[in-house]
Amino acid sequence: MGTWSRAQLDRLVEEATVDAYGEDEEVTGLFTMVEEHLAMPFATTVLGVEVSVIGVDLTASGIVAICARGKQRQAIGLLDLPLPTPAPSGAQWIEAYRHWAG
Repeated sequence: MGTWSRAQLDRLVEEATVDAYGEDEEVTGLFTMVEEHLAMPFATTVLGVEVSVIGVDLTASGIVAICARGKQRQAIGLLDLPLPTPAPSGAQWIEAYRHWAG
């Protein structure tokens, strides 16, 4: 992606975490923004296979994308999820999460 400046990403993270106390609440705030703003489903390629991102979930290890291919489902961490070009609407929240995670 790379279309968002550090200052813009900082503002998005601030917007998502403004009322958060601690890392758990910060990731919950970012999850909420991803869930509300990311246009799904969208297609992407994981390990050379086209999948549909049909949702997101919050786990103990962070935010994951729920990827589907036929009847199979697989959770892929947002930090590792390849995004298509062009990226789906709302993908700036994925980039903000990645920025926050460092």
